Amino acid sequence: MPITVFIADDQAMVRQGFGALLSAQPDISVLGDAADGVAAVAGIRRTRPDVVLMDVRMPEMDGLAAARIVLADAGGDGPKVLMLTTFDIDDYVYEALRIGASGFMLKDAPAEELIRAVRVVAAGDALLAPSITRRLIAEVTGRRRTPSTTSGPSVALRSLTGREREVLECLAEGKSNAEIAADLFVAEQTVKTHVSNLLAKLSLRDRAQAVVFAFENGVR
Repeated sequence: MPITVFIADDQAMVRQGFGALLSAQPDISVLGDAADGVAAVAGIRRTRPDVVLMDVRMPEMDGLAAARIVLADAGGDGPKVLMLTTFDIDDYVYEALRIGASGFMLKDAPAEELIRAVRVVAAGDALLAPSITRRLIAEVTGRRRTPSTTSGPSVALRSLTGREREVLECLAEGKSNAEIAADLFVAEQTVKTHVSNLLAKLSLRDRAQAVVFAFENGVR
């Protein structure tokens, strides 16, 4: 079955360009698009895609508000939301990750990066664009840290085993499962098990939220 995608962006050229690029892939099908947040929510509810490309800044309703509704609608079984952003709106990206967006990417990223991002997010296997993720989240959470989040490990963090803590540290560095496996000298399937266990213990939706949790709790 192809990966189904919905595109929400107020720029027609972005919607058309991304749509044409993704539709040309044999394993991806674009179900529709929208130029504002209200239309995006309605379209996503109607088409039920696997992945949503959501621009942060849109009329009627911004992408953050639209993403919050879409993610709340479906609980943990809904579409994966990939935020489209630029460097001047870091705070919005951070909030999107906190409410459950699976990742984000720059709108001017190379075509192959967009295609890979859709596949990665659909699989739920890895946080995309690790180098950008590290820089943006580190900058935002660095500004937001308070004594309550840095004075000591949280109760949830103390529930992790030593190995799970190591895996969380690797996630905070934007590493993929394969890279973590190589660093820790374990099988990739073992890493997947550790990731699943730590997400459950920390009550987190996915790897993106794990990265935010790690930075907020000083896990680096």
